[in-house]
Amino acid sequence: MSYAGPDFEPSQPRRPRRGPLTVALAALVPGALLGWLVYETVGGSGDDGGSGRATVRSSSPAVSNEPSDDAKEPSTSPEPTDTPSASAPAATGPLKGKVVVIDPGHNPGNFQHPSEINRTVDIGTNRKECDTTGTSTNDGYTEAKFTLDVAHRMRTLLEQQGATVKLTQDGDRPFGPCVDERARIGNQAKADAVVSIHADGSGTGNRGFHVILPGAVHAGAADTRAIVGPSRDLGERVVGRFVAVTGSAPSNYIGDGSGLVTRKDLGGLNLSTVPKVFIECGNMRDSKDAALLTSGAWRQKAAQGISEGIVSFLRG
Repeated sequence: MSYAGPDFEPSQPRRPRRGPLTVALAALVPGALLGWLVYETVGGSGDDGGSGRATVRSSSPAVSNEPSDDAKEPSTSPEPTDTPSASAPAATGPLKGKVVVIDPGHNPGNFQHPSEINRTVDIGTNRKECDTTGTSTNDGYTEAKFTLDVAHRMRTLLEQQGATVKLTQDGDRPFGPCVDERARIGNQAKADAVVSIHADGSGTGNRGFHVILPGAVHAGAADTRAIVGPSRDLGERVVGRFVAVTGSAPSNYIGDGSGLVTRKDLGGLNLSTVPKVFIECGNMRDSKDAALLTSGAWRQKAAQGISEGIVSFLRG
């Protein structure tokens, strides 16, 4: 708190018989004044470089009740690196010893590298493009920006539970990684769970989220037979917690209202050897869904719902 020195009442005439009290006050006043002068000269200088007056400073940062938005959120991308982003294992928490890989769909730089992302890679059943640019809202908020933001929020939540968290990309590479490399990152990390974050680009009026599960594939480099069961368990738990936390309904245009879809044409799933699912968090081309996807407060709920599903899966 700010300190301006002691207050003193003007001295009042005293009757002679109170001489001892007057003497005591006379002895105390100079000492108090000296202490005040020392504080003003020395004590206040630490806050603002020798102004001679202590400055009041809050012990904690100002808190705003406004939901965060992209204009207000600082960039959290690190310097470029050749390896996927990883957290240090937490010392405590129910997920201590567990490894979670988060795959933010697409890459903000894909738009600038069409030839690189259009080259095809082997996904076991056939060949597909390395990656795509992803979709966007009608106002230009990109899927790549959305997925990276949700991934950052999930990383924080899961690290608080004790998990070691790795991202397949953190805005730290010019494009990609390709879908086969995304799968490989989870495999090499021996991840206990992998979730790929996406948002759909369907028609207006198509709303809601859905989770994509790997189908049973055994062709070429793809063999998902061992992960079909645990991936479904992971997916069902993510659906349940996503509904509970966000209040969003399962997709009204795919999955028959279950929020679950099985596919055999996605390289990120076909080439995975560890439990993995995709989640399409909403439809960016529908104005009502877009209003959610562009809200920082809702993205926090989405991150929490997905993370709670992962925690439930890993704890059994």
